[in-house]
Amino acid sequence: MPTTKPRILTGDTPTHTGLHLGHYVGSLENRLRLQDEYDCYFLIANVHAFTTLAEKPADIRANTLGIVKDWLAVGLDPQRSTFVLQSEIPAIAELTFLFAMLIPFNKVMRNPTLKTEIESKGLGDTYPFGFPMYAVGQCADILTFRPDLVPVGEDQEAHIEMCRDVALKFNQLYCGVGNRVPAEEHHKQGGVFPIPRAKVGRVGRLVGLDGKNKMSKSLGNAIFLYDSEKDVQKKINKIVTGRATATSPLADDNPLAQYIDVFLPRERAEQIKADYASGKEVMDGHIKAEVGAAINTLLAPMRERRARLEEPPQPGKPGGEEMVLGVIREGIKKANAQAEETLALAKKAMGLEFVNRTLH
Repeated sequence: MPTTKPRILTGDTPTHTGLHLGHYVGSLENRLRLQDEYDCYFLIANVHAFTTLAEKPADIRANTLGIVKDWLAVGLDPQRSTFVLQSEIPAIAELTFLFAMLIPFNKVMRNPTLKTEIESKGLGDTYPFGFPMYAVGQCADILTFRPDLVPVGEDQEAHIEMCRDVALKFNQLYCGVGNRVPAEEHHKQGGVFPIPRAKVGRVGRLVGLDGKNKMSKSLGNAIFLYDSEKDVQKKINKIVTGRATATSPLADDNPLAQYIDVFLPRERAEQIKADYASGKEVMDGHIKAEVGAAINTLLAPMRERRARLEEPPQPGKPGGEEMVLGVIREGIKKANAQAEETLALAKKAMGLEFVNRTLH
């Protein structure tokens, strides 16, 4: 049904390791909170997964189902939000090609997020042409659904800036919007695309367990949403604080310091930090146990819901995978209706409207 709520689009690329705490505090908890206030579209970027796993299509399929299970386990509700499977929305691919004409190649390659991924994944100069192309594809992922906001971690803000540039240029070039019209007025002035804004979560960048890089699936420094209680505590216990004695201060950039702030109640976090700063004797092991328990309390209901989604089918009762496929099918219907509307508007603005097409 039509809605007057402002729209949100965000999503995740499926990988075999699933989602972690950095995803949760950076974006997922934002999505949970915004489901009733916004018209939410959540995209599973399974085509983008082929940029680094093209030789493993079976893995990508399994990982795609895994991402949806993670979302449902976290509490995202397909009755209140639309789950979008990228590979089933042909308008995204068409818009990716059209948008590629609006972005200089050297600008794509200067994207800091893209450069970081090339380095962190050790791709050197062996990555396929499709790898930088996915940066353009992300613009299409977003603009296909014409959102007002895009909840992201701070490391993804560069992608949103590129997306904004594409939308601005398209509206100016094909819709007659003046180059002095403020971004927030583009849609009102006849632009096909609203100019989306990034919405960073309460934690823009959660540091990983190694204390050097952001929490990452590929760097082995993450706590995953499906980790067992024992595994969570073991990972927290391995954090190196670098304190010389039990009365030494705890560095602000240490992972344990950030986790105290993020996962413990505010008053308790402030007390612990004050104890560290004042030279009071503080046993790291006790604090790690407290932080681990808080994380496990957060993850417990997610683990329970995830376990139900792994159950095999029973007589008269569908299994977890069939339920996930049902969620995906329902999302595809709504997403394609919106995507085809956007594509039709874009092609009309570009003089490419010759026939009406209908997806069956």
